[in-house]
Amino acid sequence: MIDDLKIAIVTGANKGLGFEVARQLAKNKILVILTSRDEQKGKEALDKLKSEGHAGYFHQLDVTDQNSINEFAKHVKDGIGKVDILINNAGIFPEQNIEDGEKTISIFDVPEEKISHAFNTNTLGPLRLIRALIPMMSPDATIVNVSSSMGQLSTMDSAFPAYRISKTALNVITKLTADELKENTDITINSVCPGWVKTDMGTSKAPKTVEEGADTIVWLALGADGTKPTGKFFQDRKQIEW
Repeated sequence: MIDDLKIAIVTGANKGLGFEVARQLAKNKILVILTSRDEQKGKEALDKLKSEGHAGYFHQLDVTDQNSINEFAKHVKDGIGKVDILINNAGIFPEQNIEDGEKTISIFDVPEEKISHAFNTNTLGPLRLIRALIPMMSPDATIVNVSSSMGQLSTMDSAFPAYRISKTALNVITKLTADELKENTDITINSVCPGWVKTDMGTSKAPKTVEEGADTIVWLALGADGTKPTGKFFQDRKQIEW
């Protein structure tokens, strides 16, 4: 019975870190709804998950499109009825292509559309989904926003301005929502820096495997060994500065 299972939603779950998070949650007997913008790749990811003996669902979702968010939320409400875990993993790195010199592009030169694109996906996307799903979240649900150390004000420097701005703003959303949620609920929300991970975004040069990158995300999603922190920023299961 679905009522007896914990339900997790993972965005950007068709590959890389998102898929590994879905896999690790499924290993913990949690029913995972995988979402991604690319429907075909999402279905292939679900097939892979099922081939490993895990149950799950797939639903197409574009976090930059409010209509897509609304349709997905209705599907969850009508078909499932609750959410226990939300992993806001979907994101972009607009300055990823280092071959054209964008790696070191200045804040004074970065095209405004790159900033808007990053902000729409990395910042507003999670906010849209949180707003849409809060009404159906379990009283003790957990939300994890996948952020980055590039969003830390305490260590901020130059390069990658569009990405940095979007992740810093995502951390603000974590703080604001955590503060409001703790007034009337036991829902927790935290940001996580998974580190530099071997994914399409991180490239093969990254030192961390996807399993290592997913670890702290899943740990928080499952309640951080019963401590259930909220409004914090974590890396490698340790709290870090904003």
